[in-house]
Amino acid sequence: MRLPRITSLAILIMFAIFATWLLVVVVSPFLVPSGTLTDLSGKVGYRDNSEIISELDPIPRAVYWVGDTQCHQIANRSYFLNDNQMPFCSRDLGLFIGLAVASGIAAFFTLPVNPLLLLLGLVPIGLDGGLQLITSYESTNALRLATGIIAGLALAFLLAQFLLALKNERDDRQDGACEPEKARSGKP
Repeated sequence: MRLPRITSLAILIMFAIFATWLLVVVVSPFLVPSGTLTDLSGKVGYRDNSEIISELDPIPRAVYWVGDTQCHQIANRSYFLNDNQMPFCSRDLGLFIGLAVASGIAAFFTLPVNPLLLLLGLVPIGLDGGLQLITSYESTNALRLATGIIAGLALAFLLAQFLLALKNERDDRQDGACEPEKARSGKP
């Protein structure tokens, strides 16, 4: 059996970054004593939990600090591991899962992807989050996770397509640059 080859070093690096980030997000609640972080509810763009987070060990402190500033961390919209609230809400967790999975696939397999279809992958998260924002509709964590995964998959596949297009353009330019030299040297 032949192993798949790497499609692009840039996409492999993207996969490594997304997979590592997902891993530290999921592991962080286990690096904190059980029951320490039970309600981190706040607002996006604010450091609402600085006092609690500053007491944590370096890795969970860094991850929870990012979560504190970049996510609302509303407790009932988040999953709990080790009796600790995760550093990001369920929708963000879904995004991270989708980004890691799709970039992992794209790192080893070239798939024919229609960018318009991938953009449609952003519709569910927009509808679910948008309706929740402007109406009394309250989504579930499972639906938030699912729409986040779909959006993460779409975003990573779009980014992979972009990186492959850049790689192909660079390869084409390098191949074209070699042609005149071959003609001058008289070698085929």
